[in-house]
Amino acid sequence: MSQTDQADRNDRTDRGDAQDASLAETQPLDGGLASIEHWIDGASVAGDGARSGPVYNPARGVEQKRVRFASTDDVDAAVQAAARAFPKWRDTSIAKRQQVMFAFRELLNARSGELAAILTSEHGKVLSDAAGEIARGLEVVELACAMPGYTKGEYSENVSTGIDVYSMRQPVGVVGIISPFNFPAMVPLWFFPLAIATGNTVVLKPSEKDPSAAIWLARLMQEAGLPDGVLNVVHGDKVAVDALLEHPVVRSISFVGSTPIAKYIYATATANGKRVQALGGAKNHMLVLPDADLDLAADAAVNAGFGSAGERCMAVSVVLAVDSVADELVEKISERMSRLTTGDGTRGCDMGPLITREHRDKVVGYLDVAKTDGATVVVDGRETPIDGDDDGFWLGPTLVDKVSLESSVYRDEIFGPVLGIVRVDGYQEGLDVINASPYGNGTAIFTNDGGAARRFQREVTVGMIGINVPIPVPVAYHSFGGWKDSLFGDAKAYGARGFDFYTQEKAVTSRWLDPSHGGLNLGFPQHD
Repeated sequence: MSQTDQADRNDRTDRGDAQDASLAETQPLDGGLASIEHWIDGASVAGDGARSGPVYNPARGVEQKRVRFASTDDVDAAVQAAARAFPKWRDTSIAKRQQVMFAFRELLNARSGELAAILTSEHGKVLSDAAGEIARGLEVVELACAMPGYTKGEYSENVSTGIDVYSMRQPVGVVGIISPFNFPAMVPLWFFPLAIATGNTVVLKPSEKDPSAAIWLARLMQEAGLPDGVLNVVHGDKVAVDALLEHPVVRSISFVGSTPIAKYIYATATANGKRVQALGGAKNHMLVLPDADLDLAADAAVNAGFGSAGERCMAVSVVLAVDSVADELVEKISERMSRLTTGDGTRGCDMGPLITREHRDKVVGYLDVAKTDGATVVVDGRETPIDGDDDGFWLGPTLVDKVSLESSVYRDEIFGPVLGIVRVDGYQEGLDVINASPYGNGTAIFTNDGGAARRFQREVTVGMIGINVPIPVPVAYHSFGGWKDSLFGDAKAYGARGFDFYTQEKAVTSRWLDPSHGGLNLGFPQHD
């Protein structure tokens, strides 16, 4: 189902291993529910924050745990633990840091089934989607193992008589990571392996909606040999976020989430003197030209629109169908949607629930808006049979045709299993629609015309482009990031840009006196 579920990585995951998700560190609360604690300086810590929040099983619609929210003092404790650990970790040899990352890679590969079960339990995505998420995160861990090749300095000999210039890359210090609910394992894995491999120490603030994966990963890093304090996890809401953004010891912030929050993160963190990766939201378009393979395009639209219940920033949410093939394409997409099963992610379904009841209700509201705005709801997800508990946060795959560009169904990032069809008269109108969007995360074109594809990749104002590929997420050794309101600043995630972000360059100009000439550097002029 998921485009991240690559066939050549299937050996890494045990999709049938639906072990209990209580593997994350928990303690009982007075109300009887288990509490998810912080992870500070290599140990589970309750902290002094008085507030907590619910963690649901979305497929059952019940609160299964509570997560403790960090106070400002709790965040400071995590930052100070990271600061204490930094000098020793920074000075740890490259070889030793690689050994830790290799060990973590092996542990994550061997035990990915445990993590997939946690993701399904707290996020709701089906096990196959969870397995695909972990596989993509694992790619970045493997990239982190290759850290020495990406962080080498440069050397220029004899730039002036007897003078050499060389550069070195060093870690920035304590770094903060704020990750979203939709990929509770993959997005942290985009960041902390590179940060740690390059010698930084980390404070991670995962989403409070599904926080257990972050604790599980931190414990696994400890098992791999990571010293205490190098990776810390604090939970919470805006209080914890602002504490990281404003803390004077935190040198950088990495964030993935909605565009309004990304804009806030970027403005606040940069105002506090930090370097920032702020990846925002999206409204990704897929342009289907008349010469395209419509069966391929229909398969792609379904996979890209409904994988992980549409709760991903690279989901295709708009299909731009050229008029001459629009009816046929809508029919093919509808037929494929009829074969999808929606239900509990542990039961072999194609799509699971949405993350919360409130989010489900918000997404459902767009279906009424669509009808009011004159669109046609071809497949209504409210009518989908559900293989799961009646109280789960369900909405089946939904297809809306003839969506107006003025409708909020088109303009808003719905972040759910709602695929809109916008009809266009040809290539140019489709391109113009995409380029007029304030978002520029991902896009795709489906065509058998190489000239049209080449023109599209040059003219479209989007950061990641697929040609007959619906979700163009780059492999780990290329960097991830969009344009326009999908990326604030210019710091992309992982790949070479990720290593650049977590290191800072020093340039050294060096002259050594030559003892064979009595300590004098004979013939050295003021400047050549």
